[in-house]
Amino acid sequence: MSLLCVENASVVFSLRKNQVVKALDQVSFTLQQGEVLGIVGESGCGKSTLARTIMRLQPLKSGRIIWQGDDLATLSQQEQCNYRQDVQLIFQDPLDALNPRMTVAQIIAEPLLNLKPTLSKVQVQQQINNIIVLLGMSKAHLNRFPHEFSGGQCQRIGIARAMIVKPKLLVCDEPVSALDVSVQAQILNLLMDLKQQTDLSMLFISHDLSVVRYICDRLLVLYKGQVVEEGDVEQIYQHPRHSYTKKLLASIPLIDPHQEKLRIQGKSNA
Repeated sequence: MSLLCVENASVVFSLRKNQVVKALDQVSFTLQQGEVLGIVGESGCGKSTLARTIMRLQPLKSGRIIWQGDDLATLSQQEQCNYRQDVQLIFQDPLDALNPRMTVAQIIAEPLLNLKPTLSKVQVQQQINNIIVLLGMSKAHLNRFPHEFSGGQCQRIGIARAMIVKPKLLVCDEPVSALDVSVQAQILNLLMDLKQQTDLSMLFISHDLSVVRYICDRLLVLYKGQVVEEGDVEQIYQHPRHSYTKKLLASIPLIDPHQEKLRIQGKSNA
Protein backbone atom coordinates (compact mmCIF):
# COMPACT_ATOMS: atom_id res chain seq x y z
CA MET A 1 0.00 0.00 0.00
CA SER A 2 1.29 3.45 -0.94
CA LEU A 3 1.87 6.04 1.76
CA LEU A 4 0.24 8.75 -0.36
CA CYS A 5 -1.89 8.44 -3.47
CA VAL A 6 -3.19 11.46 -5.39
CA GLU A 7 -5.95 10.58 -7.86
CA ASN A 8 -7.07 12.98 -10.60
CA ALA A 9 -6.59 16.04 -8.39
CA SER A 10 -7.89 19.27 -9.90
CA VAL A 11 -7.81 22.79 -8.44
CA VAL A 12 -9.52 25.72 -10.14
CA PHE A 13 -9.15 29.42 -9.31
CA SER A 14 -11.80 31.94 -10.38
CA LEU A 15 -10.38 35.20 -11.72
CA ARG A 16 -13.34 37.13 -13.08
CA LYS A 17 -16.85 36.27 -14.09
CA ASN A 18 -16.73 33.20 -16.32
CA GLN A 19 -12.92 33.15 -16.16
CA VAL A 20 -11.10 30.34 -14.39
CA VAL A 21 -7.56 29.01 -14.18
CA LYS A 22 -6.84 25.31 -13.78
CA ALA A 23 -3.95 25.33 -11.31
CA LEU A 24 -4.01 21.52 -11.20
CA ASP A 25 -5.60 19.44 -13.94
CA GLN A 26 -6.16 15.71 -13.29
CA VAL A 27 -2.87 15.22 -11.40
CA SER A 28 -2.20 11.64 -10.26
CA PHE A 29 0.82 10.02 -8.58
CA THR A 30 1.82 7.76 -5.69
CA LEU A 31 4.49 8.03 -3.00
CA GLN A 32 5.98 5.07 -1.15
CA GLN A 33 7.34 4.96 2.40
CA GLY A 34 10.95 6.18 2.51
CA GLU A 35 10.80 7.61 -1.02
CA VAL A 36 11.71 11.14 -2.15
CA LEU A 37 9.58 12.35 -5.05
CA GLY A 38 10.74 15.48 -6.84
CA ILE A 39 8.15 17.84 -8.32
CA VAL A 40 9.59 20.23 -10.89
CA GLY A 41 8.37 22.81 -13.35
CA GLU A 42 8.51 26.50 -14.11
CA SER A 43 6.83 29.18 -11.99
CA GLY A 44 3.05 28.94 -12.18
CA CYS A 45 2.97 25.27 -13.19
CA GLY A 46 1.10 24.22 -10.02
CA LYS A 47 3.91 22.95 -7.76
CA SER A 48 3.05 25.03 -4.69
CA THR A 49 -0.69 24.57 -5.26
CA LEU A 50 -0.10 20.82 -5.13
CA ALA A 51 1.81 21.22 -1.87
CA ARG A 52 -0.99 23.33 -0.35
CA THR A 53 -3.56 20.77 -1.47
CA ILE A 54 -1.71 17.90 0.20
CA MET A 55 -1.39 20.01 3.36
CA ARG A 56 -5.18 20.57 3.21
CA LEU A 57 -4.70 24.32 2.87
CA GLN A 58 -6.31 24.33 -0.58
CA PRO A 59 -9.52 22.40 -1.37
CA LEU A 60 -9.84 20.18 -4.41
CA LYS A 61 -12.30 20.94 -7.17
CA SER A 62 -12.34 17.23 -8.03
CA GLY A 63 -10.31 14.10 -7.41
CA ARG A 64 -9.12 12.74 -4.09
CA ILE A 65 -6.07 12.27 -1.88
CA ILE A 66 -5.54 8.88 -0.23
CA TRP A 67 -3.36 8.70 2.88
CA GLN A 68 -2.35 5.20 3.99
CA GLY A 69 -5.46 3.80 2.31
CA ASP A 70 -7.93 6.39 3.65
CA ASP A 71 -9.55 9.21 1.69
CA LEU A 72 -8.74 12.54 3.36
CA ALA A 73 -12.28 13.73 2.70
CA THR A 74 -13.69 11.00 4.97
CA LEU A 75 -11.32 11.33 7.95
CA SER A 76 -12.74 11.80 11.43
CA GLN A 77 -11.64 14.75 13.57
CA GLN A 78 -9.07 12.61 15.39
CA GLU A 79 -7.79 11.17 12.12
CA GLN A 80 -7.41 14.70 10.75
CA CYS A 81 -5.34 15.60 13.81
CA ASN A 82 -3.16 12.54 13.21
CA TYR A 83 -2.72 13.56 9.57
CA ARG A 84 -1.55 17.03 10.58
CA GLN A 85 1.08 15.35 12.73
CA ASP A 86 2.12 12.86 10.03
CA VAL A 87 2.52 15.46 7.26
CA GLN A 88 4.69 18.51 7.90
CA LEU A 89 5.80 21.39 5.69
CA ILE A 90 9.19 23.06 5.20
CA PHE A 91 8.91 26.57 3.77
CA GLN A 92 10.89 28.35 1.08
CA ASP A 93 11.94 31.41 3.10
CA PRO A 94 13.29 30.16 6.44
CA LEU A 95 13.33 33.52 8.25
CA ASP A 96 9.81 34.57 7.21
CA ALA A 97 8.51 31.17 8.35
CA LEU A 98 9.64 31.77 11.96
CA ASN A 99 7.84 33.97 14.50
CA PRO A 100 10.32 36.78 15.32
CA ARG A 101 8.91 37.16 18.85
CA MET A 102 9.44 33.53 19.81
CA THR A 103 12.65 31.88 20.94
CA VAL A 104 13.99 28.83 19.12
CA ALA A 105 12.75 26.61 21.95
CA GLN A 106 9.24 28.06 21.70
CA ILE A 107 9.20 27.70 17.90
CA ILE A 108 10.25 24.06 18.00
CA ALA A 109 7.87 23.25 20.86
CA GLU A 110 4.79 24.81 19.23
CA PRO A 111 3.72 21.75 17.15
CA LEU A 112 4.10 19.49 20.20
CA LEU A 113 1.97 21.78 22.35
CA ASN A 114 -0.74 21.93 19.66
CA LEU A 115 -0.77 18.28 18.58
CA LYS A 116 0.26 16.55 21.82
CA PRO A 117 -1.14 18.73 24.63
CA THR A 118 -0.93 15.92 27.20
CA LEU A 119 2.89 15.94 27.23
CA SER A 120 4.53 17.32 30.36
CA LYS A 121 7.04 20.20 30.26
CA VAL A 122 9.82 17.73 31.00
CA GLN A 123 8.77 15.50 28.08
CA VAL A 124 8.56 18.48 25.72
CA GLN A 125 12.01 19.70 26.73
CA GLN A 126 13.48 16.23 26.30
CA GLN A 127 12.10 15.96 22.77
CA ILE A 128 13.44 19.42 21.93
CA ASN A 129 16.89 18.40 23.17
CA ASN A 130 16.76 15.21 21.11
CA ILE A 131 15.80 16.95 17.88
CA ILE A 132 18.43 19.70 18.08
CA VAL A 133 21.13 17.06 18.59
CA LEU A 134 19.80 15.16 15.56
CA LEU A 135 19.99 18.34 13.47
CA GLY A 136 23.47 19.33 14.63
CA MET A 137 22.37 22.33 16.69
CA SER A 138 23.46 23.45 20.16
CA LYS A 139 21.36 23.84 23.30
CA ALA A 140 22.82 27.35 23.51
CA HIS A 141 20.65 28.25 20.50
CA LEU A 142 17.36 27.52 22.26
CA ASN A 143 16.96 30.86 24.06
CA ARG A 144 17.86 33.00 21.06
CA PHE A 145 15.58 34.60 18.46
CA PRO A 146 15.38 33.98 14.68
CA HIS A 147 17.01 37.28 13.65
CA GLU A 148 20.22 36.15 15.40
CA PHE A 149 20.73 33.30 12.92
CA SER A 150 21.81 32.91 9.30
CA GLY A 151 19.45 31.64 6.61
CA GLY A 152 20.83 28.12 6.83
CA GLN A 153 20.48 28.07 10.61
CA CYS A 154 16.90 29.36 10.35
CA GLN A 155 16.11 26.55 7.92
CA ARG A 156 17.52 24.03 10.41
CA ILE A 157 15.17 25.50 13.01
CA GLY A 158 12.28 25.12 10.57
CA ILE A 159 13.22 21.50 9.92
CA ALA A 160 13.48 20.88 13.67
CA ARG A 161 9.98 22.31 14.12
CA ALA A 162 8.66 19.96 11.43
CA MET A 163 10.52 16.89 12.71
CA ILE A 164 9.66 17.33 16.40
CA VAL A 165 6.33 15.49 15.91
CA LYS A 166 8.03 12.62 14.03
CA PRO A 167 6.18 12.99 10.71
CA LYS A 168 6.00 10.32 8.04
CA LEU A 169 6.03 12.83 5.19
CA LEU A 170 7.85 16.13 4.71
CA VAL A 171 6.50 18.46 2.05
CA CYS A 172 9.54 20.55 1.09
CA ASP A 173 8.45 23.63 -0.87
CA GLU A 174 11.66 25.00 -2.44
CA PRO A 175 13.51 24.55 0.88
CA VAL A 176 16.96 25.61 -0.37
CA SER A 177 16.20 28.13 -3.13
CA ALA A 178 16.67 31.13 -0.79
CA LEU A 179 20.05 29.89 0.50
CA ASP A 180 23.64 30.24 -0.69
CA VAL A 181 25.00 27.31 -2.69
CA SER A 182 27.32 26.10 0.09
CA VAL A 183 24.48 26.26 2.61
CA GLN A 184 22.16 24.46 0.17
CA ALA A 185 24.51 21.48 0.22
CA GLN A 186 24.43 21.37 4.03
CA ILE A 187 20.63 21.41 4.17
CA LEU A 188 20.34 18.78 1.43
CA ASN A 189 22.78 16.52 3.27
CA LEU A 190 20.78 17.05 6.46
CA LEU A 191 17.55 16.01 4.72
CA MET A 192 19.28 12.94 3.27
CA ASP A 193 20.53 11.98 6.74
CA LEU A 194 17.03 12.36 8.18
CA LYS A 195 15.62 10.16 5.43
CA GLN A 196 18.14 7.41 6.14
CA GLN A 197 17.77 7.59 9.92
CA THR A 198 13.97 7.79 10.12
CA ASP A 199 12.72 6.20 6.84
CA LEU A 200 11.15 9.58 6.07
CA SER A 201 9.23 10.22 2.84
CA MET A 202 9.49 13.57 1.08
CA LEU A 203 7.81 15.57 -1.63
CA PHE A 204 10.61 17.83 -2.81
CA ILE A 205 9.38 20.81 -4.83
CA SER A 206 12.01 22.74 -6.74
CA HIS A 207 12.81 24.62 -9.94
CA ASP A 208 16.49 23.63 -9.65
CA LEU A 209 16.85 20.32 -11.47
CA SER A 210 20.44 19.77 -10.33
CA VAL A 211 19.24 19.83 -6.71
CA VAL A 212 16.39 17.44 -7.50
CA ARG A 213 18.77 14.99 -9.14
CA TYR A 214 20.90 14.88 -5.99
CA ILE A 215 18.17 14.13 -3.46
CA CYS A 216 15.21 12.52 -5.27
CA ASP A 217 14.39 8.92 -6.21
CA ARG A 218 11.63 9.71 -8.70
CA LEU A 219 10.59 12.79 -10.61
CA LEU A 220 7.25 14.36 -11.52
CA VAL A 221 7.27 17.08 -14.19
CA LEU A 222 4.39 19.58 -14.11
CA TYR A 223 3.45 21.86 -16.99
CA LYS A 224 0.42 24.14 -16.84
CA GLY A 225 -1.05 22.09 -14.00
CA GLN A 226 -0.66 18.73 -15.74
CA VAL A 227 1.78 15.86 -15.27
CA VAL A 228 3.72 15.58 -18.52
CA GLU A 229 6.36 13.09 -17.37
CA GLU A 230 6.99 10.81 -14.40
CA GLY A 231 9.62 8.20 -13.62
CA ASP A 232 12.96 7.30 -12.11
CA VAL A 233 15.06 10.44 -11.73
CA GLU A 234 18.12 9.10 -13.57
CA GLN A 235 16.00 7.66 -16.35
CA ILE A 236 14.36 11.04 -16.94
CA TYR A 237 17.67 12.88 -16.82
CA GLN A 238 19.33 10.52 -19.26
CA HIS A 239 16.35 9.86 -21.56
CA PRO A 240 13.65 12.55 -21.22
CA ARG A 241 10.60 11.89 -23.39
CA HIS A 242 8.53 15.08 -23.27
CA SER A 243 9.74 18.21 -25.06
CA TYR A 244 9.07 20.35 -21.98
CA THR A 245 11.26 18.09 -19.84
CA LYS A 246 14.03 18.39 -22.42
CA LYS A 247 13.82 22.17 -22.26
CA LEU A 248 14.00 22.14 -18.45
CA LEU A 249 17.07 19.92 -18.55
CA ALA A 250 18.65 22.15 -21.19
CA SER A 251 18.44 25.08 -18.77
CA ILE A 252 20.89 23.41 -16.33
CA PRO A 253 24.36 25.03 -16.56
CA LEU A 254 26.83 22.71 -18.28
CA ILE A 255 29.94 21.51 -16.48
CA ASP A 256 31.38 19.77 -19.53
CA PRO A 257 32.25 22.52 -22.08
CA HIS A 258 32.21 19.93 -24.88
CA GLN A 259 28.63 18.84 -24.16
CA GLU A 260 26.22 20.16 -26.75
CA LYS A 261 23.44 22.46 -25.58
CA LEU A 262 19.84 21.89 -26.64
CA ARG A 263 18.60 25.01 -28.36
CA ILE A 264 14.95 25.94 -27.94
CA GLN A 265 13.40 26.74 -31.30
CA GLY A 266 11.08 29.69 -31.61
CA LYS A 267 10.40 32.96 -33.37
CA SER A 268 12.42 35.98 -32.33
CA ASN A 269 10.62 39.17 -31.34
CA ALA A 270 13.67 41.26 -32.29
